[in-house]
Amino acid sequence: MKIRYHNRNRKDVPYPYDPDPATLAKNADVLIVVTPASAETNRIINEKILQALGPEGYVVNIARGSVVDEPVLLRYLQEKKIAGAGLDVYADEPRVPPEFFTLENAVLFPHVGSATVETRKAMGDLQIENLRRHFAGKPVVTRVV
Repeated sequence: MKIRYHNRNRKDVPYPYDPDPATLAKNADVLIVVTPASAETNRIINEKILQALGPEGYVVNIARGSVVDEPVLLRYLQEKKIAGAGLDVYADEPRVPPEFFTLENAVLFPHVGSATVETRKAMGDLQIENLRRHFAGKPVVTRVV
C-alpha cells in the first residue's frame, strides 16, 4: 500500500502530503478517516470528498460518526458512486440508519476500534492515574498520543 496523508500541519514523515482532504481523496483508493470530532471536522467527509474519492474508492471511518455526512455517504453507496465503506462509528450511535444494513458494499461493525490490548491497557492505566490524582487533590490528565 502506498501511504499518503493530510493533516492541518505537515509532519516530518516519509509519506506524500496532500494539502486538503479532497486532494487526498482524489489520490486514494482507500480513504481512512482518523480525526478528532470538532466543529472544524463536523461532516468533513462530505459530497465533495466522496466525489473526489470516486466510484473505485473506499472510505473507512474509525474516527467519529460526526465527521461523515451520513445521508450523503448512504446515497453514494446506494448509487455506487463509491465502491464501498467500512464503518466502525456512526453519527447517532447506537442507532444506525437501517438502510446501511441492506447494502452489500458496506461493512458495519460496532464501535470497537480501540479494542486492542495495548489501547485498553493504556486506557486502564490512565483511569488509575486520574483516580490517584483526583484523590490527591490534583487535576486529572487526558493523554492524547
